[in-house]
Amino acid sequence: MVKVAIVYYSSTGTNYQLSRWAEEAIKEAGAEAKLVRVAETAPEAAVASNPGWKQHLEDTKDIPVATSEDIEWADAILFSIPTRFGTLPSQMKQFIDMQGGLWATGKTVNKVVSAMSSASNSHGGQEATILNLYTAMMHWGAIIVPPGYSDDSIFAAGGNPYGTSVTQSQEDGSMVEDVQASVKHQAKRLVEIASKIHG
Repeated sequence: MVKVAIVYYSSTGTNYQLSRWAEEAIKEAGAEAKLVRVAETAPEAAVASNPGWKQHLEDTKDIPVATSEDIEWADAILFSIPTRFGTLPSQMKQFIDMQGGLWATGKTVNKVVSAMSSASNSHGGQEATILNLYTAMMHWGAIIVPPGYSDDSIFAAGGNPYGTSVTQSQEDGSMVEDVQASVKHQAKRLVEIASKIHG
């Protein structure tokens, strides 16, 4: 059974929901899924200043915090992250940077990876964020599996070939595009390719 780690960061819940949909799809595809969140490193005052951020952190406190052991365990990794100025949020960047020990011993080589993202407007950096993450994955020696245009659901979700991305409404925080089917397709595609490599 292929083992897939879903590693996400979410301040108010969008990437958490993307990750939950992916988890469902991975299990439906017959793989083992492990959902983990990267540690929150923002100052407590910053979190407290946003009621949605504070509430989401409280609501997801029981989800395990991602560790190097999760990366080593996984055959495949699906990342889900919001954009911060067109690149990774510092929480995820710190987690990636902490994997130097695994990288140095060759334990990141041939991990099969894919990524999803979000932003608060439709040109807010989702694609750049995913591409920035993929640059780090090239250094890992990982095998990147983007969705491309391999399913009609990708067009319906906005057409991002690098990974599913979604716009979070600035009015009520809801997702603007309907991306659930695209997320599930991407997750199942990741399992399919990982099975061919690690199965």
